[in-house]
Amino acid sequence: MQNHNLKSTLLRLDGASYKAYKDIKGSYQFPDFTLIIDHVQGDPFASPSKLRVKIPQSIAGFPKQLYKSKSREVALRDYLTRQFDRAANNLSSHRGTGKSGLIAITRYGQEVLERTAVFIDDNFLEVRFVVGLPARGRRILGRQAAEMLCGDIPDIVTEALLYQSLNARSIQQQVEIIEDADWLRQQLPAKGLVAFVANGAILPRRSGVDFRPLTEEAIPFKSPPSLEVQFNCPNRGSIKGMGIPAGITLIVGGGYHGKSTLLKAIELGVYNHIPGDGREFVVTNPTAVKIRAEDGRSIAGVDISPFINQLPQGRSTTNFSTTNASGSTSQAANIIEAIEAGTELLLIDEDTAATNFMIRDRRMQALISKDKEPITPFIDKVRQLYTDYGVSTILVMGGSGDYFDVADTVIAMENFIPQDVTERAKAIALANITNRNSEGGTNFGQIKPRIPVAYSINPSRGKRDVKLKVRDVDEIAFGTEDINLAAVEQIVDAGQLRAIALAIVYAKENYMSKKQTIAEILDRVMKDIDREKLDVITGFPQGDLALFRRFELAAALNRLRSLQIQ
Repeated sequence: MQNHNLKSTLLRLDGASYKAYKDIKGSYQFPDFTLIIDHVQGDPFASPSKLRVKIPQSIAGFPKQLYKSKSREVALRDYLTRQFDRAANNLSSHRGTGKSGLIAITRYGQEVLERTAVFIDDNFLEVRFVVGLPARGRRILGRQAAEMLCGDIPDIVTEALLYQSLNARSIQQQVEIIEDADWLRQQLPAKGLVAFVANGAILPRRSGVDFRPLTEEAIPFKSPPSLEVQFNCPNRGSIKGMGIPAGITLIVGGGYHGKSTLLKAIELGVYNHIPGDGREFVVTNPTAVKIRAEDGRSIAGVDISPFINQLPQGRSTTNFSTTNASGSTSQAANIIEAIEAGTELLLIDEDTAATNFMIRDRRMQALISKDKEPITPFIDKVRQLYTDYGVSTILVMGGSGDYFDVADTVIAMENFIPQDVTERAKAIALANITNRNSEGGTNFGQIKPRIPVAYSINPSRGKRDVKLKVRDVDEIAFGTEDINLAAVEQIVDAGQLRAIALAIVYAKENYMSKKQTIAEILDRVMKDIDREKLDVITGFPQGDLALFRRFELAAALNRLRSLQIQ
């Protein structure tokens, strides 16, 4: 249909019952684009209507070099998402009851993620967004709706989605930065590194709820000479910074000197960041997983015996299940599950770890004999993790010098500037021998594969076969269960949670009846998404999803309280 048909229909519907908006579902041809109305909301207070625009590349005009690689394509799609949002915010206005007048695209943060809001290829630019169709009470405001769909949306297309209307230099900067960051991340193994922090990076954030870079009094990062490495990036050329070697690394220092800030930047270095974030060139092994204690979480059939060898009442630790884990059992399970999912790097901050899980010093060993203590502390397993499984660890440690004995690298933070104090720490360890007994045995222990029981994963609720809902960025309502992911710190976007919930359903429907292990299921789901993008897990065009890692998918599945293991 032509756009004038849409306008005349909306004017005709003015004053009608809200449900009459269903008549406008369909496709409409505008001079420069096609408007597709996929879903019309049932009332003004319901989730807003889902729309798309498709613009031929002959009109959009984006040069192929801006999306010729996967890195550049994701960067350009992210850039256009943000441009649409800015233009929509300028035009969006309240026009009646409920969500009336809303024009919005998916939310985003400092990270550049692959999202389903924007797609681009040689033929078309497609953008998915939502509109709150206007009403007063439950009566259609047809004239206002016509202004939105036939006036505001063409204005947004012209302002935000045509190459000639945008800042070409700004676009080029974003695609080049993202391409360089991806390239850097790929180079880490060749240099024997698990992370890289560029000189000049700004690591502190404005606050715990404002993740933009601190602008006042922020101290630029500067590598100690002994850890400085250099790369020659495809776009920006030479870049220097601190390389963190594979193995066991301690980050030490006094309180408030930047230990946790550095670890947080490394933790989020699995993602790329927008220009101006300050952490554009902080890159981390893409399999890195942040580990913490998580009292109260559910655990299903995990072999935590490498860390805990006995429990009261003779409960099994080789097939451990609970609906209310302690700090130590939860941290043990978190580590085992991360290794099961394929991590090569663990990140641990003592502030969020269980003390009795991390260390048992010589005096406590003398008071409480090993046969009375079921926990094998992490200090006695961290080396075996590296030698047996190739899993490195970066630890923030301010309270226990016993870890000097097992560390390969020790970095001291002083007023947010790192110092390589490895030799000094080793000398102190030699001069102050603790005589604590290692309790870890000769090897780490087995990582036993687990096979989930398909029927234990039930997304239905009431009459609905699939009922999913995301609450902020830390909880999924999955059928009748709530999956609490507040402690899974590397989830940074609500769109990731929505996609994870859908991916669990997709995994159940496609792979869990075949008695495959969790690792095999993760392999297949992520391979499908890589090949067919996130649309493979949805039944219709959905613009509010963001790509997740296999580790966060595993974390959500493992925290589903109904999960059973064969």
